[in-house]
Amino acid sequence: MSDEVPSSWIAAPGRALTGTIRVPGDKSVSHRAVMLGAIAEGTTRIAGFLEGEDTRATARVFAQLGVRIEAPSAGERIVHGVGLHGLRGTDGALDCGNAGTGMRLLAGLLAAQAFDSTLIGDASLSKRPMRRVIEPLATMGARIDSEPDGLPPLRIHGGAGLRGVETTTPVASAQVKSALLLAGLYATGETIVREAHPTRDYAERMLSAFGWPIEFAPGFARLRGGHRLTAIDVDVPADFSSAAFFIVAATLVPGSELLIEAVGMNPRRTGLLEALRAMGADIREQNRREQGGEPVADLLVRHAPLHGIDVPAAIVPDMIDEFPALFVAAACARGRTRVSGAAELRVKESDRIATMAAGLRALGIRVEEAPDGALIEGGRLQGGAIDSHGDHRIAMSFAVAAQLAAGEVRIDDVANVATSFPGFVALATGAGMALRD
Repeated sequence: MSDEVPSSWIAAPGRALTGTIRVPGDKSVSHRAVMLGAIAEGTTRIAGFLEGEDTRATARVFAQLGVRIEAPSAGERIVHGVGLHGLRGTDGALDCGNAGTGMRLLAGLLAAQAFDSTLIGDASLSKRPMRRVIEPLATMGARIDSEPDGLPPLRIHGGAGLRGVETTTPVASAQVKSALLLAGLYATGETIVREAHPTRDYAERMLSAFGWPIEFAPGFARLRGGHRLTAIDVDVPADFSSAAFFIVAATLVPGSELLIEAVGMNPRRTGLLEALRAMGADIREQNRREQGGEPVADLLVRHAPLHGIDVPAAIVPDMIDEFPALFVAAACARGRTRVSGAAELRVKESDRIATMAAGLRALGIRVEEAPDGALIEGGRLQGGAIDSHGDHRIAMSFAVAAQLAAGEVRIDDVANVATSFPGFVALATGAGMALRD
């Protein structure tokens, strides 16, 4: 393996996936642990921190804002909190890299500060919609300027003096909800966020763990400004979205029996398990426990033949990041799988509906696109060439698809895998997949 970041992979059928693995720490929890640790009082120690480009970008932003963050070893961070009002402004732009989570959550936090700030991102992030967070923050009194159509950079005006509001989020987005709750820490009065479709409650759980009084239930969160955060130790569970590729691979490859340890099982995150089980998957949860304020379990996955389904609309928000992996499962299942209600996939790191459809067609699978989903006809995957369009989840999904293909699959534009899953190739090949750069 080269030390340089590869631009493409060659993937092919490997052996059955066996043994025990642990995927990197949860990206969403890692982002929030750094953010809350930064504005807490005291020293927060984070174990299992995801060493990905996205989460490192968030840590660098807080270092620019005057927070001392130590990294004594891989997967470990020590955050010396400056308290709720201790962040310091900087003249330089704050670079979020490829991290949509980082930018949207920071918009809420920085809108409440006394100083101005500017959030920028890479070429991919600069095309992602931010109006969905700008507009609800504006109802709290935030002043945020953007490029046309609500695109980054975001220029945030300090000293806005936020006020609590009651709002229903326009899209199912844990990022938008979290941004509003972070702004609500500084707002006068009460902030109430309602959701038509409940999303992940990472921010709510972690705010409570850091000692902030908060009331929350699926689709609802309420807090009041004027309290303080107290530093804690955070043990980050393994990232479910990263585990998803191995869950699907072990399900699809004959002879597989793979144990994936300490996977985060936030109930608003695990819709993929429900969908795969409805398709016939054999996935068992063992040793359920709590870690870092989040439910976790070890997942034992055995090969099982799958059949197509209509994915229930109710679970779509609970698996929005796992759809590329599900598309691969559908391509290998008997019959048709229909996905609808997933228009959010059009505005992720790539247009994931179009990119997955194009890639599966290139490998011989029939796919009919819809504005909010697709109809996938299961079949025999062929070899071919795939453009992941710089989307880390697309790249890893086609590495899984190649394990069932009739020939080699070349996957281009894979450098961004480092944003969420450093070490993917080594872990995948160790488990049994055939993949090289």
